[in-house]
Amino acid sequence: MTSTTVPRPTAPPAPATAPAVGRIRAVAAGTAVAATVPYLTLKLLWLTGHPVGAGDGDAMDDLWLVNLLTFGMDAIAVVLALAFVRPWGRRAPAGLLLFPMWVATGLLGTILVALPVFLLSSLVLGPEVPAAGADDGPSGWVFPVVYGGFAVQGLALITGFLLYARQRWSGLLSDRIGDLPSSPTLTVQRSFACVAAPLAAGVAAAQLYWALGGDAGLPLEWREHRGRGVAVMNGVTAAMALAAAAALLVLVFRLHPGRRLRVPLAVAWTTAGSLFGWGSWQLVALGTTTEVTTPDRAVPGLLTLVESVQVVTGLLVLAAGTIALVERAVAARGDSWNPAGPDRPGAADVESPQ
Repeated sequence: MTSTTVPRPTAPPAPATAPAVGRIRAVAAGTAVAATVPYLTLKLLWLTGHPVGAGDGDAMDDLWLVNLLTFGMDAIAVVLALAFVRPWGRRAPAGLLLFPMWVATGLLGTILVALPVFLLSSLVLGPEVPAAGADDGPSGWVFPVVYGGFAVQGLALITGFLLYARQRWSGLLSDRIGDLPSSPTLTVQRSFACVAAPLAAGVAAAQLYWALGGDAGLPLEWREHRGRGVAVMNGVTAAMALAAAAALLVLVFRLHPGRRLRVPLAVAWTTAGSLFGWGSWQLVALGTTTEVTTPDRAVPGLLTLVESVQVVTGLLVLAAGTIALVERAVAARGDSWNPAGPDRPGAADVESPQ
């Protein structure tokens, strides 16, 4: 009688691409951290009374709050980059990472769109002639150092986040628009979208007007020193507003049900973050850098209104998306508690302990 050895069942081999993806994510996070060093160094010098490249050194005394805020914002980007590669980042509550990353994606994503447009306009139209009285502005090397760093930082940070999200929320990113359920909160989501869409159209109209050279509603000093870069940012903001409304309508009204969810979700995420981030920043800038010496230099109500509506529009898109995603996560978690849950749709989307 001969004995036979029964082979032990073995676990399926890990995907060969996992180590490569992990290395790419680590490189992206390291690059994002390195890209913050020039900006953080410059801001630290300005905050400590060393206006290197600032042009008018006395102006730095009046901009200490702005410099402190921007220093803190870039420092948060460092924490986010580390969260995408460290074990504590995989255990962190989703909202603690998603909200600052939403704002960062909007701010940096807008620069990634606007910077090539600005450089292309310089090639086509030639170098911009500085406006009168602009000689006391930052030195010429500050712009490429700061915005070049932002571009590298944006590409690296967004790449790291996409790879992190693919690991943590792979089920969501693989769904199609038609797979979204007709949830009890769908009416609320659609109501938010129907309010956000006309608000976004109004923001787009105002920003496009300013991009084409209109100056109604702008403070006097803004009209005196507007450059091509500001016009490009106005135009990009107008496009972001329209794209945010369109992407949200596609999602909540289940348009194009056969298409992957990831594209409209990414568009809504980036554009809403742009509206909120840049609108909030403009409101801060209006409150801290606009000097009111005479009535004609006061901040007109139109600019404040447009920026406020821009922030509200971004928040409406965020609210609709948050309601849908939280509801979906709760439903998926409920499936996982059911003994039959793993075989039911949506159960694979539940985050596993990491």
